[in-house]
Amino acid sequence: MEEGRVRWAQSGDVNIAYRVLGDGPVDLVFLGGFLSHIEVMLEEPGLRRWWERLGSIARVILVDRRGSGLSDRIDRPLTLAEEVEDLDAVLDAAGADRVVVQSYAAGGPLAVEYAACRPDRTLALVLYASIVATERDDDVPFAETPADRDERIARLLEEWGTGAAIDQMAPSVADDARIRTWMGKLERQSSTPAGMLRLASNLQGVDVRHHLPTLRVPTLILHRTGDQLIDVGHSRLAAARIPGARFVELPGHDSLPMIGDTEALLGEIEEFLTGSRTQTSGLQRRLLTVLFTDICDATGHAARMGDARWRDLLAAHDDAIRREVERYGGREVKTVGDGYIAAFPGPPSDALRCARTTVAAVRGLGVRIRAGLHTGECELIGDDVGGMAIHIAARVCDLAGPDEVLTSGTVYGTVVGSGLEFESRGARLLRGVPGPWPIFALKA
Repeated sequence: MEEGRVRWAQSGDVNIAYRVLGDGPVDLVFLGGFLSHIEVMLEEPGLRRWWERLGSIARVILVDRRGSGLSDRIDRPLTLAEEVEDLDAVLDAAGADRVVVQSYAAGGPLAVEYAACRPDRTLALVLYASIVATERDDDVPFAETPADRDERIARLLEEWGTGAAIDQMAPSVADDARIRTWMGKLERQSSTPAGMLRLASNLQGVDVRHHLPTLRVPTLILHRTGDQLIDVGHSRLAAARIPGARFVELPGHDSLPMIGDTEALLGEIEEFLTGSRTQTSGLQRRLLTVLFTDICDATGHAARMGDARWRDLLAAHDDAIRREVERYGGREVKTVGDGYIAAFPGPPSDALRCARTTVAAVRGLGVRIRAGLHTGECELIGDDVGGMAIHIAARVCDLAGPDEVLTSGTVYGTVVGSGLEFESRGARLLRGVPGPWPIFALKA
């Protein structure tokens, strides 16, 4: 993905931050809500992969709307008409004559407003989980009441900067500390609590329903049925009223597009814009066995040893595991503090034997580790490996004790007859992973 630096477009006397990613054949501008920072957004690996995928389909223009992220702040009410002029300024600066306008959540009204006011400049409209009206009436019973809004804003003010918004935006990963930390940073960098309150107040009463029947641009509408943040009713109404709109309702409860079945969303967008679904993104999936190890009582060791000696021990620990991984045909994915992640393309039995010898190898350093393994479909992103298989291996590792190697039932079922012996630990719930999973311990 070709990644441009942050630039600013001049809209009157206001600076609007934008950056251009990718080099696809059409221009696409993304409009989100007031939670936006075009540098911090790319720090989350899943969201970065989302932009990389879109960047193979289109030249993506990310924008911090006025009042958020790296753009100038607002100190008065702001109209959609003014934001249309802001967007014109960004597109002029980016050298984009006609664009696909894609929106999410509170970016929906601006996307619809722009398509209605600038049909000659709008190539197509892609509305993902986008609102069309912000206050409830008989026509939009799924929108907020004033009391709902006051309660939500009060909660936002109290929790701003903590990442608590992830509970609604992506409930399936709400217990993932890394994503919650990133969300907290995104909130803090998007605006101050007072700035967030001004932006939220500016959204009050916004309603673009009157534009919907007038739109004459190709439109794709996407929404996950169980979205916990934006009611699917917004998309159903838009689909019913925009002439010729294509509406795809997908399963899932997560609102954030890079969580859950992202390929379903991206595939729909790619097919809508190009007429087909290809692998132009370079995103590949492969069946791998993932090994996740963790040092037991790492905090206690660090406290007793001091920073310098602890760093030396971690380096020796990594080297010892690295040797075993290479010996058994695996490859290092990454180290995460006192954890180590490796992936094995061959039979899971190689990964299991590696895990067993790794436990013995690091014991000589005066530390004990635990290990978890899972075989599953992984995303290959350059030298990195992602996907649920990583999370499941980590959760299985969490269940292990010192010197113990635990596996998911997927691994166990694959290596029956290999000569390796296991004992069942029963069905266990893995934090953040749906359903109970059978767990097995590899015998020493």
